[in-house]
Amino acid sequence: MDIENTTAQMRKGILEYCILLVLSGNSCYASDIIRELKEVKVIVVEGTLYPLLTRLKNAGLLSYRWEESPQGPPRKYYELTGQGRKYLAELDQAWAELVESVGLIRKNRK
Repeated sequence: MDIENTTAQMRKGILEYCILLVLSGNSCYASDIIRELKEVKVIVVEGTLYPLLTRLKNAGLLSYRWEESPQGPPRKYYELTGQGRKYLAELDQAWAELVESVGLIRKNRK
């Protein structure tokens, strides 16, 4: 088995959750989201991010606004909607349960 492939699949599985977490602090431009994810080694490229942002927006979890940029064209800033905040709270609970379950399995194998 290829550890890099498995690790990449694990990261893909939590990417939506991570994006919502990034946006829970404040509204962000797409490149800010990418930068923050890369800083914590959840690597994502624009070709992956934009379709996810569109899907989350279409699901009612995100909204966006345009802001003029001092450098180039206006920028689209994404932010969580009320529904997005509720969904994130549910994901937080699911994540906590998953981490606890995996922790128990890891503890029991020793």
